[in-house]
Amino acid sequence: MPNTVTVNGVPTWYEVRGDGEPLVLLHGGMTDARCFAGNLDGLAEHFRVHLPERRGHGHTPDVGGPISHDLMAEDMIAFIDTVIGAPVHLAGYSDGAVVALLLAHRRPDLVRKLVLVSGVHEHTGWLFTPEPGGEIPEVITRAYAEVAPHPPEHLQVVAGKLAESASQETLLGTAELAGISARTLVVAADDDIISLEHTLALYRGIPAAELAVVPGTSHALLEEKPLLCREIVGEFLRNDAVSTWIPIRRAS
Repeated sequence: MPNTVTVNGVPTWYEVRGDGEPLVLLHGGMTDARCFAGNLDGLAEHFRVHLPERRGHGHTPDVGGPISHDLMAEDMIAFIDTVIGAPVHLAGYSDGAVVALLLAHRRPDLVRKLVLVSGVHEHTGWLFTPEPGGEIPEVITRAYAEVAPHPPEHLQVVAGKLAESASQETLLGTAELAGISARTLVVAADDDIISLEHTLALYRGIPAAELAVVPGTSHALLEEKPLLCREIVGEFLRNDAVSTWIPIRRAS
């Protein structure tokens, strides 16, 4: 059921599905909650899934000022505190994974398990990034026009704010990653727009991290292999970690 809640002065649209332990899904940049349609939204079979749309994305309006990952993380902290009021499982895709990572670093008390799908901990991890005034794929423009409370051309404003933020902000370094306490699943495509070296650095930097590389996929892995991605993430969220027979990284 669609709802709206005001967090940090932003009337934030969200949807809730299913029953069980709370799971918050954070969509990618310049997209909306529909990016989980047919893939991770199926986890509502086991969890109470919350699908918030961040400032300037989807049904949630843009407001004056920047759209930074810092602000979006604070918004989602306020969302969890206000709407759920308890620790959640948290999964983010692409830009949503960046927001999820920052949230888990700042408020470890709010995160039970963390899933990072095709995200980065530093902007240098992207093989390329959007630039102000750059061309936006037609599929993204069309999807924005379908639900946004702004004219379609406002998407260029949102893209410009995101690009400017990416050029200026600092995310998390190695020392900060070591402070992530939640059991974490790092998921990436084998042909992602994030370097595999960066994905490995993210995996190695978080003490309780596990790694899944989805074969034969690109950054659109949730669309390309939706059922496999759902099963990987669902298995992680539903079950405790197993004791491995031949531990190397986790030997200590």
